[in-house]
Amino acid sequence: MKCIIAEKPSVARDIARIVGATHKEEGCFSGNGHVVTWAFGHLVTLAMPEAYGFPTYSREQLPIIPDPFRLVVRQIRKGTTYTDDPSALKQLNIIRKCFDRSDRIIVATDAGREGELIFRLIYAYLDCRKPFDRLWISSLTDKAIREGLSRPADGRQYDRLYLSGKARSEADWLVGINASRALSIARGGAYSLGRVQTPTLSMICRRYIEHRDFRSVPFWKIHALPTGLSVRAIGETTYESRKVADRAMEDLDPREALIVSSVSVQTNPVPPPLLYDLTALQKEANKRYGYTAEKTLSLAQSLYEKKCTTYPRTGSRYISEDIFEEIPSLLESLKDDPDYGDYVEKLTAGTLNRRSVDDTKVTDHHAILLTGEKSGNLTRDEEVLYRMITVRMLESFSEAAIEETLTATLAQREHRFGIKAKRRVKSGWKAVRGSVEEPIEEGETVVDSFPERQEGDRLDVFGFEMTEHQTKPKPLYTEATLLSAMEHAGREVADEEARKALAGCGIGTPATRAAIIETLILREYIRREKKSLIPTEKGLSVYKLVAGRKIADAEMTGAWEVALAAIEAGAMDERTFGKSIEVYTRQICEELLTTAAGNTDDHYKTYRCPLCGNDSVRVFPKIAKCVTDGCGFKVFRELCGTLLSKEHIHALMTDGCTPLLCRLTGKSGKTFNARLKLDKDGGTSFIFDSKPRKPQT
Repeated sequence: MKCIIAEKPSVARDIARIVGATHKEEGCFSGNGHVVTWAFGHLVTLAMPEAYGFPTYSREQLPIIPDPFRLVVRQIRKGTTYTDDPSALKQLNIIRKCFDRSDRIIVATDAGREGELIFRLIYAYLDCRKPFDRLWISSLTDKAIREGLSRPADGRQYDRLYLSGKARSEADWLVGINASRALSIARGGAYSLGRVQTPTLSMICRRYIEHRDFRSVPFWKIHALPTGLSVRAIGETTYESRKVADRAMEDLDPREALIVSSVSVQTNPVPPPLLYDLTALQKEANKRYGYTAEKTLSLAQSLYEKKCTTYPRTGSRYISEDIFEEIPSLLESLKDDPDYGDYVEKLTAGTLNRRSVDDTKVTDHHAILLTGEKSGNLTRDEEVLYRMITVRMLESFSEAAIEETLTATLAQREHRFGIKAKRRVKSGWKAVRGSVEEPIEEGETVVDSFPERQEGDRLDVFGFEMTEHQTKPKPLYTEATLLSAMEHAGREVADEEARKALAGCGIGTPATRAAIIETLILREYIRREKKSLIPTEKGLSVYKLVAGRKIADAEMTGAWEVALAAIEAGAMDERTFGKSIEVYTRQICEELLTTAAGNTDDHYKTYRCPLCGNDSVRVFPKIAKCVTDGCGFKVFRELCGTLLSKEHIHALMTDGCTPLLCRLTGKSGKTFNARLKLDKDGGTSFIFDSKPRKPQT
């Protein structure tokens, strides 16, 4: 008898059907020499500090470093204590019986680090000694399952993958538990910190503060309008003063020709995009459709379980040579597609592009592909994601597009102007969507043809125009841009040597980044505002406490992800990594415990009410209001897209006016700078900032 353990009941049901285990029992299927059961997520977890004798928060007990870590049934919180999850306990008992009645186990949890960890923790908790094999597949089609079951790998081949997952889990426990307790003890409150969570929060807060405090200043540009051309020639000079720009305009003569000082035309192949990995899919879905990272992951997982697409939790955008051999047949399955059938006919008749084919860049799983099967019961959102993956496959295996770029410099005496235009020579992969959807560079124009001009030619102009602009801050993070920043966290490292060492390194993994964002929202550290991610007052407060400390260091977190990959590859001993985490844990505890409680800004002051005169104005997360019965004084802290800080409220209530508030957003969508003034009747009004300031460096 063989026992097959899947990660979810739906997968177990499919496997049971394929192996002939048709008899339904409680928590499993049996028949034809097989019993098929399942987990549902992590049934077994690391024990909480209470299990080690640390039920209360105590400075003297930190850091808590279990040796060894204990495994417990998944816990649920009841009041102030944790207890076994009854559903998890019930399924574990069923799994134990399935293991006991079997001679060998086949592991069919998701083929990745977390899927491996789910099984190994169950295996260890149940103290099972049965031999086990691994079903390692990238899709859940009947064909893939049958082929995988016909050649299962010895489960011990994946020991390094398990040790990497175990090291990750224990590191998260050590850092999260100890850092949270240390800061809570030091500050007299309840705080939640984490190995990946806190650096991510820090990234969001830094960007928000930069954006909030940015002071926009005007500048001017002058453009020439050459006769007979459909493009403007953009002035190379930026004027910080309107007066200087006016003098330049007066110096320019529309009766005087422009001289072509340089001109070049370059032909450039534009390669097709790589296939999607999970992060690339999440970023694109967020940009195009506003889907959250979590929603995209959920939809991708559903498509996988419906056999429509391959394994979604991949960090590779490449496929191997043997998978490439299957691509023509996968594309053939799209020939009847009403939208892309004609394109598929042309694509399969030629040579497929091999840009996404590289054995060396395929990790546990290859890039996300269609399987050639499609369920008839996809939801609207699943259909959207399925079409995205379809389009990307067609694009990735299409030939390169060919574009020509014209660059020219024109001059009238010392005044210089530039022209940049491009035209498409060959559509290539861009024909899939039927139009150019990528953003056009600033100052670039798409044209159908180029004028034939040479160096020294004279161009008449029919005028010049001046345009006013404003300096802009870096935009607030969206989920798409945050995912990108997390993926390439190594690029933000200041030290050049460290940056080189962490090139291509990210914080978190493709499979966990969505959960990190959702955790920050659940903790009320950040919130979604349209597409932007905005820190809450609570989140900003935590950031102020940890800024500059090791717990907020993205470089350190990125280096750990490199180390975990090295453990998986057999290039690092997991014990070495564990010792480094223990050292780090002691360091962050020492740092955070020195954060004096007296410096906290978590306790709000009470202010005198301008209406009733009582010391009864209290500040809450979303409002400052008088708590005296019958008094209606209040100030909402959400103001024109900006959250008034405690410092702003303090200045308003004590001085009658806030400091300058930057980047406020009006009803028209335009931004402005202003101070908020407290009026005599208890209302508020703006004092607008009229003095332009130079951009901050």
